[in-house]
Amino acid sequence: MADEAPLKWTVIVLTCQHKDSVYAFQRELEVRQKRGVLPDDALLLTVPDPHARLGSGGATLNALLVAAEHLSARAGYSVVNADVLDDAHILILHTGRDFPWDGCSRAFCWMPVQRSDAVEGAVCCLDLLLDCLSTKICAGSPPGVWVCSTDMMLNIPTRQVIPWDGFSGVRVVALPGDIDFAVHHGVYITDAETRVRNIIYKGSKEEISSATVSDGKVPLVSGPVFFSRTVAEKLLQTHVTPPLDGCTYLGMDSGAPPLEISLFLDVLVCLCTDVTEHEFINGERTGCISPSSPQGAAVKSGRAVLWRSLRGSFISMFYIPEGRYDYLTQSGREHVDRLTKSGSETTILSHIKDVKCVAEGSRVINSILEGDVRVSAGAVVQHCHLKGPIQVPSGCLLSGLDMTSSSYIQPLPLSSDIIIQAHRVMLGEMKLTVYTVFGAHDSLEASADDATASFLNQKWRDFYSRTGIQPLYLWGPERKETGCLLDARLFPVFMPHSGPVGLEGVCWLLGGSGTLESWKEAWRLSLRDILILTDQQTELHWREELFFSVGRRTAVDTLKGHRGLNLLPFFRAAALAGQQEALLHGLDSVAANSSGDLGVAARCLACIADVLGCLAGEGKGGLRSGPAANPSWAPAFKLLEDENLPAGVQELANQRERWLSRADLLVRAARHYEGAGQILLRKAVMSARQFVVIGQAEMPPLGEWQEVECPARLDLSGGWSDTPPIAFEHGGLVVNVAVRVDGKRPIGARVRRVSEPHLLLVSTSGEPGCSICTETLCEELTDLEDYCQPHAPGALLKAVCVCSELVCVSSSVSLKEQLLQRWGGGLEIHSWSTLPHGSGLGTSSILAGAALSAVYRCTGRSCDTDSLIHDVLYLEQILTTGGGWQDQVGGLFGGVKVARSAAQLPLRVEVEAISLTPHFLSVLQQHLLLVYTGKTRLARNLLQDVVRSWYARLPSIVHNAEQLVSNAEKCAEACRDGSLFRLGECMNTYWQQKKLMAPGCEPAAVRFMMNALQPLSLGQSLAGAGGGGFLFLLTREPQQKETVREILTNIQGIGSFSVHLVDLDMEGISVIQKSSEHS
Repeated sequence: MADEAPLKWTVIVLTCQHKDSVYAFQRELEVRQKRGVLPDDALLLTVPDPHARLGSGGATLNALLVAAEHLSARAGYSVVNADVLDDAHILILHTGRDFPWDGCSRAFCWMPVQRSDAVEGAVCCLDLLLDCLSTKICAGSPPGVWVCSTDMMLNIPTRQVIPWDGFSGVRVVALPGDIDFAVHHGVYITDAETRVRNIIYKGSKEEISSATVSDGKVPLVSGPVFFSRTVAEKLLQTHVTPPLDGCTYLGMDSGAPPLEISLFLDVLVCLCTDVTEHEFINGERTGCISPSSPQGAAVKSGRAVLWRSLRGSFISMFYIPEGRYDYLTQSGREHVDRLTKSGSETTILSHIKDVKCVAEGSRVINSILEGDVRVSAGAVVQHCHLKGPIQVPSGCLLSGLDMTSSSYIQPLPLSSDIIIQAHRVMLGEMKLTVYTVFGAHDSLEASADDATASFLNQKWRDFYSRTGIQPLYLWGPERKETGCLLDARLFPVFMPHSGPVGLEGVCWLLGGSGTLESWKEAWRLSLRDILILTDQQTELHWREELFFSVGRRTAVDTLKGHRGLNLLPFFRAAALAGQQEALLHGLDSVAANSSGDLGVAARCLACIADVLGCLAGEGKGGLRSGPAANPSWAPAFKLLEDENLPAGVQELANQRERWLSRADLLVRAARHYEGAGQILLRKAVMSARQFVVIGQAEMPPLGEWQEVECPARLDLSGGWSDTPPIAFEHGGLVVNVAVRVDGKRPIGARVRRVSEPHLLLVSTSGEPGCSICTETLCEELTDLEDYCQPHAPGALLKAVCVCSELVCVSSSVSLKEQLLQRWGGGLEIHSWSTLPHGSGLGTSSILAGAALSAVYRCTGRSCDTDSLIHDVLYLEQILTTGGGWQDQVGGLFGGVKVARSAAQLPLRVEVEAISLTPHFLSVLQQHLLLVYTGKTRLARNLLQDVVRSWYARLPSIVHNAEQLVSNAEKCAEACRDGSLFRLGECMNTYWQQKKLMAPGCEPAAVRFMMNALQPLSLGQSLAGAGGGGFLFLLTREPQQKETVREILTNIQGIGSFSVHLVDLDMEGISVIQKSSEHS
């Protein structure tokens, strides 16, 4: 059985006709390697053919020599050593002849395919071919050399299992074709054991028919050829033997005359069993140089060398009946059809102002369309930047046009099936853009005298009549017979007195403005000339610049439009290509101009952090999560805190410039951008405070305690959807329940006024008997200044003092004077929780709500529960802990409820109680259990990671957020219907969603526990964000506390745990007592 992994190439060689292509094509290969499309340790070589007409056989021999030479040098040899072939998997790809519809060859012709790769980029014919070869054809093959042309596309629906055990020789891969098609191509003739007897190229129908296989098709000579290690060495050895040395660059450098040989009709035919030595050496074969030609002696001598060197090995054919072979012909109509019928997306890596103008069945590839550019079904626009109004009729192809072309196309009476292309060429020392026009139905190689020949889809005589052009203007007076369209000098390039000619030069050919005299005066080129002169490096640069311009525009639109597009693949591409500067400036601009929507500004800063992370490199420079309080960034943070967004963004950018030189600095800068984004996120969430209504009430007497208690909360489904920014960018929905643990409300606070003008803050946490008590005395305003530092002593209660406006920290009036003036003395604030730290039961948010409620009551103010949940949201922002709204909803509102927030700012939470029947309430309490896992939850990094992933709009996170809300709706319905089974299903689904949202939230010990408890559970989940704390489960049978304890006791290595009963609390936050007693 073949190895399931794609074949990992040792060397990939791309051959090219023109030496000027080498740099451009080599860079394209290297870009793909950086993107992860090609193996990171593969040797990539772009090799020009030593001579213009070398043939596929000569190009293969030269490529093999160059590959072996590089491998030998890498292995430390001073000469070419065939031992380097022992473990090498070599792929040789031939780019072949020029392609009229893409100046960068068929290999780099973009296809309308968009892949979800980690790094965004073009998908060209080369990419599709490489993927097909590496994963479906060549995978599992032994060391050797694969050779394939890039002038076709292979469609192989399934991975092929090719038998390789003990294989030695040559193997060809054949795909099915019709006889009518095959007469213009080649077929393999095989025996019963699939050994190749002969290769027929452009044979008669009778000859082709003899190759018919059992499915009625004929096996086409369709590209992939494999040379085993031994045959590859024999072929390599011929490079030193005249006249075959003339096929290699070494022979050229040594003065050997060039020799053209064919891979299929010389090298492979040599191994066909039905071919005799005399036939092989002396035979006339279509597609090969004739032995009777002026080069005949060299041809026969070369064939004799091949016979002596290779004969004795065999060719076996592997036929793929379900495969499809698509040769990229010179037909414009076929090319447009191929583009419009490939893929499923209409728009590929393009930015379109009005997508409604682009019809289904059309294709827009790597283009920018501004204004009213209407693309009809069946039309293609690629590598263009156009501004409307423009109508692109059906069957048309516009390629490579820039903005300056728009004004010429706009008034043009463009008809269907017209192809307009811009070509970047090098004419002497001049870099020019030359334009060509054709009809999609034109035959490029048909003689103009042929009755079927046309230009712009009209007969030549009609074209001559309309324009006044005569044949001698196109092919010259020296030519005795009329030439073909490919050689017709139709296209103006340069005016002797005014310089380069733009698109207007060919618009006249289409019926636009212009004159015959002006056309005749211009220097003109044929398409063949233009293809030879094409500056492929400049052409590829144009496409790359368009690609990154599209990406930057898409990023801006995504951010401004609150779209859920994952921008990370583009950021990675920009970082790899050194295109980060313009991208960062664009993101800066969006952020600076988003004062009216801080959610957008915060996401922009998170995106900048992602770009910096990409520049550092995956896994380099340190962890993304980390501190963000370096003094160098403080001025920018201060500006953001002071709500001067434009100045803050500019100061961030100024500081950023000093942190770009090393990977570790880039990661630290990314952390500070995330820190800056958190400032804006907090300010966006603070908008919730407008839904806080504080009323007036009678102030209790000095010394009277105002005490409240609260239940904990269990999140049954939907958690994480309540977390900003998800809560206001996507919308949140959570179902949770208020619970007592072992019959007690575990969270509470009490407050009283005291005569001393100070604040005494006392917080107690932990179970009775092992609790920790922290007492903080605040006598000066400076004692409160660390209220925004979560780990400072008494930080939560200090934030309560600030949030409830007990005092104003920024006031010039002292703390004592403020307390005396407003409240007639100081306050003593106590808070407690009997739950362990990191329980996952919403302790800190519920505790904040309890303390706020008690403070309001103590100071003669009132606050309903709706206001209180928004007040806690605000408090957690000034405390800088962030977090969502579901914890306070769960503990401040009693019973089971569903809470929602819409996808908008200001952030508002609406709570709806779910009415349970008395029977279901009783059953639910008997089936719910809590297990303390003994593992402390560490949610802070989990939160950072989730927010980062959401800002990046990773598809898995976006989909999961949608599923969280959907599952919560189902959970609410299960509770309303009193279905314990469906509730358990929702809990199980919810736990899987939590693990997707925050990988790493399931410690191994917890996994062992859950696996052990699964047989007796309808559903189970860790509470809150996961990572530790409490596990809650819905048991199949009632009252299973002792059973659960027994099961867990028998698991080794899980540490301490405890099992607790759960009672639903239907009241929520409750006032317990009013007394003057001291605690």
